[in-house]
Amino acid sequence: MLQIQSKRFYIDVKQNRRGRFMKVAEIGADGRRNQVFLALSTAAEFRDHLSLFSDFYANLVPRSGPPNPDTLPEDGKLKSETMVKDNRRYYLDLKENSRGRFLRVSLVSQTIARGGPRCQIAIPAQGMIEFRDALQELLDEFGTDDGGYKGELPEGRHMRVENKNFYFDIGQNNRGIYMRISEVKTNFRTAITIPEKSWSRFRDIFADYVDKMKDGGEKGPSESNK
Repeated sequence: MLQIQSKRFYIDVKQNRRGRFMKVAEIGADGRRNQVFLALSTAAEFRDHLSLFSDFYANLVPRSGPPNPDTLPEDGKLKSETMVKDNRRYYLDLKENSRGRFLRVSLVSQTIARGGPRCQIAIPAQGMIEFRDALQELLDEFGTDDGGYKGELPEGRHMRVENKNFYFDIGQNNRGIYMRISEVKTNFRTAITIPEKSWSRFRDIFADYVDKMKDGGEKGPSESNK
């Protein structure tokens, strides 16, 4: 557990069917909980970014009082970076507001409909080095291997049909590669998972139905009644 100012951070290494990952939970002074998830390889990349953000922060002019709104960037951002892992995108923003300087880490999944909720935590700038060292200790113990597929998985795809959204996402677990097809409507979501070894069979079945429907549509009324 890390205590940084009024916040507590818990960093745990966990494992599921997709591999090993870090769960980072932030507990505020009011008890509010936020969390993000990082694959071990992404945690290593985040560690390196923390070093760069810490160097940048160290070179900033120290604050002698509340920040002057006229001297702050319009969005409060002092430095930003982005990390991408499979279907997830992480936004790292060193920001400043009336309460001080902090690093906001936001996770956006491409499988969530646009405008959906983000997972995010905020690390006080003074604690970035301490946070980096905590990550390093876990990476020294568990390594940076996610334990999954070594190649680069294709990016997710999306299509809209009437009032439905369909998301096609490629993932992997200890059983191999799979495709998850999600159907999303307002307040409704369902999905199926197709193992990679079955993709060609699914493709053939779909193609067969497409051909049959096409042939049936081309027949005239008199011919179809014979």
